[in-house]
Amino acid sequence: MAEASSDEVSQLLHAWNNGDPAALDKLMPLVHDELRRLAKRYIGRHQPGRTLQTTALIHEAYLRLVGQPKQWHNRSHFFAVAAQAMRHILVDYARSRRSAKRGRGERAMSLDEAVLVTDERAAELVALDEALNELAALHPRQSRVVECRFFGGLTAEETAEVLRVSSDTISRDWRMARAWLRRALSREGTDDA
Repeated sequence: MAEASSDEVSQLLHAWNNGDPAALDKLMPLVHDELRRLAKRYIGRHQPGRTLQTTALIHEAYLRLVGQPKQWHNRSHFFAVAAQAMRHILVDYARSRRSAKRGRGERAMSLDEAVLVTDERAAELVALDEALNELAALHPRQSRVVECRFFGGLTAEETAEVLRVSSDTISRDWRMARAWLRRALSREGTDDA
């Protein structure tokens, strides 16, 4: 499938915002490959070759995105929200997995969920989420930069567009946030930021 232009995706997002249900039908095939690339990029860092998990993550993110009020500004904004949804999905699964392992808060998990996050990966994701929440309380924009860049795979330029700041500001925030997270995670015995 040919890659859709940023303008085409933005136009369909605006049409969907304005209540055109046909726009969603045209939009999803255009963004599906990009969502797959983002999910695969994130999951692939830690679990290469697991396309089933990528598919499960994309489908869950899609359901959350479609269920949200539609206020998309443009393509970059849509993918930033998708990154946030993927973060929450992965952290929710990680927490469920850790709770089930401890025997409290058990719930039935699908096969896709069960293999999506390993026990080691679950601990890392929960620690990262807690550190990101601490960072958000101190420096909200830096936390959003991490979310867009790490979870969403957005470039510095795309992140700058979403957050309405310069690319230089994003680069500074990215460096500072990574250093802060590295320190925070090493305090908790996890040094993988």
